[in-house]
Amino acid sequence: DAKLAKNTTRRSFRNTQGEQLHLIKHVLDKENLCLGLGRQGLAVNDPQWSLVTCSKIPTDANIFRRGGVNIFPLYLYPRKEKENLFDQENEATEALGGRRPNLSDDFIADLKTRLKLDWVADGTGNLKKTIGPEDVLHYMYAVFHCPAYRERYAEFLDIDFPRLPLTSITELFSTLCKLGAELVGLHLVEKKAKQITSYPMDGDHVVDKIKYSDPNGKQPGRVWINKTQYFQGVTLDVWNFHIGGYQVCHKWLKDRKGRELTYDDQQHYQTIVSALARTIELMSAIDKSIDDHGGWPLQ
Repeated sequence: DAKLAKNTTRRSFRNTQGEQLHLIKHVLDKENLCLGLGRQGLAVNDPQWSLVTCSKIPTDANIFRRGGVNIFPLYLYPRKEKENLFDQENEATEALGGRRPNLSDDFIADLKTRLKLDWVADGTGNLKKTIGPEDVLHYMYAVFHCPAYRERYAEFLDIDFPRLPLTSITELFSTLCKLGAELVGLHLVEKKAKQITSYPMDGDHVVDKIKYSDPNGKQPGRVWINKTQYFQGVTLDVWNFHIGGYQVCHKWLKDRKGRELTYDDQQHYQTIVSALARTIELMSAIDKSIDDHGGWPLQ
């Protein structure tokens, strides 16, 4: 949509050159939340655009299959003095650690006008009378995980950064914030979904030949790590789920080929599977919520 082209993620965040040079100082050993986005989805050749992630710690530039992740910290922390010519004014506030939201003034003003809600400069609002910077990130995360969004704007996502459509419907914004917050919690492994898998067979636990099989065509399948051991209960859509150019369930095991999976490894893999299954459910819920409020383009 024409209006959407004006609202890139980069314009939402301040993200000046000076802040990029000192990104790690705003994240390392700080309370922060970062949105990771990739440009040119065509480069990773995923079945559907998926160049989005989140983190609370500094992120490797090559987290996506062909690198190029761009990190947008939600908060900026004050510095005592300028360290080079690119430094911007960064005064302390009354918020945690003196931090301030890394969102442009124009973006905040636009959002407040659309939703008719007051702005709080730290944390989350109550989504009835107030909104905060973490609500914004949760909303972004929900929109960028919307299958209909990814399909509708596939051509643009192949060549540039994602653009963020804003809604004027407070109820929809609130719903997407809540769904996005759950997604963020799952992807940070701060929340755990219900376990849906098992690891029933004993053995040496060494990752050898990785394959997926469906025993009878009706029940969720098995992810084999060697000739005798497997994770039971992995659905085909979870097995095929991609993030940043990688098939997650396969990639995690492939990186450990030749190694013995410890008990913690076995439990962590099952946590990943559960998180992906819940992610798929939440993505469907995001689609439905938008459809229930008029569909695309957002109103």
